[in-house]
Amino acid sequence: MLINEEEKALGCPIALSELLTQLGYRAELVAIELNGNIIKQADFGSTTITDADKLEIVSFVGGG
Repeated sequence: MLINEEEKALGCPIALSELLTQLGYRAELVAIELNGNIIKQADFGSTTITDADKLEIVSFVGGG
């Protein structure tokens, strides 16, 4: 699987929400593109990803 253009091996299908947790992301602070499609935050738990997928994770950072 490609995550932000970096090759990663999952070994098995995994829920997007679980992958975000494993990678240290907070779901409420990211936008996800999976194989060219934007995934709604409400669908993170029901979206399963595999080693064949391409994932882009954009995290939001606050500042002033």
